Amino acid sequence: MPRPWTAAVLAAAVAGTVAACSTSAPATVDPTDSPTRALTAAPAPSETLLPDDEATASAVGRLADGFPSALLPVPAGAEVLVSSVHPVDGSDLLDVSLNLRTEQDAAGLLDALRGPLVAAGFSESSPPAPEPGLAAQSTFSRGDGSELLVVGILDRDGVRTLTLGGQVRPTTA
Repeated sequence: MPRPWTAAVLAAAVAGTVAACSTSAPATVDPTDSPTRALTAAPAPSETLLPDDEATASAVGRLADGFPSALLPVPAGAEVLVSSVHPVDGSDLLDVSLNLRTEQDAAGLLDALRGPLVAAGFSESSPPAPEPGLAAQSTFSRGDGSELLVVGILDRDGVRTLTLGGQVRPTTA
């Protein structure tokens, strides 16, 4: 037969544990220490999403000012969707990106970029097969590898969309 005080102690302990663990009130966290608050803060009305650096250029529907078009020409008949160029801090490199659309086939489109890049001393490296969803994919590098461009071509409904991004030196020499 159990001792009466043992049953009472157990009952009190269980009741205290259940009371401490069960509540219908939501947990609260001090919002000033919450990382969610920092991530969801609304931008100030005067805040811009573009860098303040005047050397940075982005453009919709055309090549951005300073874009190295001699090295990365827009293939004939292609429509520039968006482009950007900006200097990489602490180096002589430019960060470049280019998105364009064309009806030219994927192989011809890649050839149009390959010619000037190889002529400028870039080496090409293509994966055995493009990533799923891409019609073509290639990487071009020059020198010590600090100049690197990645190209992907999406083929959808008879239209190709090319995305190019990476870092190059502003001169082609």
